[in-house]
Amino acid sequence: MTFDTPIDRRGTHCVKWDMMESYYGVSAKDGIAMWVADMEFRPPSVVGQAVQAMVDHGVFGYFGDDSKYLDAIQWWMKTRHGWEVDRASVFTTHGLVNGTSICLDAFTRPGDGVVLFTPVYHAFARVIRASGREVVECVLTNNSGRYEFNFAAYDAQMTGNERMVILCSPHNPGGRVWTRGELQAVAAFAKRHDLVLVSDEIHHDLTMPGQTHIPMTRIEGVEERLVMMTASTKTFNIAGAHIGNVIIADPDMRVTFAARMMALGISPNSFGMHMATAAYSPEGAAWVDDLQLYLDGNRRVFDAGMNAIPGVASMPLEATYLAWVDFAGTGMTQAETVRRIEKDARVAVNHGVSFGTGGDTFMRINFAAPRAQVIQAVERLQLAFADLQ
Repeated sequence: MTFDTPIDRRGTHCVKWDMMESYYGVSAKDGIAMWVADMEFRPPSVVGQAVQAMVDHGVFGYFGDDSKYLDAIQWWMKTRHGWEVDRASVFTTHGLVNGTSICLDAFTRPGDGVVLFTPVYHAFARVIRASGREVVECVLTNNSGRYEFNFAAYDAQMTGNERMVILCSPHNPGGRVWTRGELQAVAAFAKRHDLVLVSDEIHHDLTMPGQTHIPMTRIEGVEERLVMMTASTKTFNIAGAHIGNVIIADPDMRVTFAARMMALGISPNSFGMHMATAAYSPEGAAWVDDLQLYLDGNRRVFDAGMNAIPGVASMPLEATYLAWVDFAGTGMTQAETVRRIEKDARVAVNHGVSFGTGGDTFMRINFAAPRAQVIQAVERLQLAFADLQ
């Protein structure tokens, strides 16, 4: 299998394709799904082999003995990220949105403020509000197409009601790989305002060539308030496994989190455990190396095509496979931009307004697909805005 091989996901209970028409009015018959953040690629063969071994065994009972799973996490984080993970610090959740929700439940109370650096992954605000907490938006500065923090402004916003800050690292949707200095500044901000710092690093393996992700846990002086969140699901395109890890170094925070896990009855999905264990391997690593190069090629094709449309700018991407495209320069209303993308081009994308303040002129577009599909989508989008040429 190569990344160029098309895979028809229609009619497979795939939210990205089978729910596209109900959400966006774009028919799967002739539309292109570029919204949900999963990939149009099969995972490495070792993952399929692990599932096949379960099928061949034929009994699908409760999962037990996570020693090999923990071995795989430790190997992956040390090999790929220079991070020595303590086995006792790992909690397995049903994905990282679930992990975020448990963090809110464990470390904050209804009415507390939770800081987000917006625009940012839309599920954060959704679960914060659903938990009865207050979203506190600290808006990122768009400096010539590059997001940056403004901590002087953020400090002035704090009221003392805030209890947590959630960082998306690498950033979704802007694709920033935060520098060591920026991470140190985030850690200092959390310390100044006595905030629990939750670092969602689900995209940490999906960096572009020449970029190096730094885990927040490698920043000095932050462990007493830090919650790390990682997952194999985004890296290996196994999001349906709904498995992720909340990793907590501080012993007292571990006790608090473990109590909430126990109260909520969280236990692991056996399919996800086997899939992740297989993926975090030398075979999986080789596949990711190839994937990074392929995604970089797609990024180049996509950006060149979109930036050729007058008034349209695709933010330079350092990580993820999610382009963040600004249509402000077209002078069009959001409604007109959406109409052209969805009705004329027949492409389904994420609307920027859902990512919070700062996202209103943007669209998030997923290019993790066979290159021919990316090229076709770009051609459709160019045609939809052809009057601007």
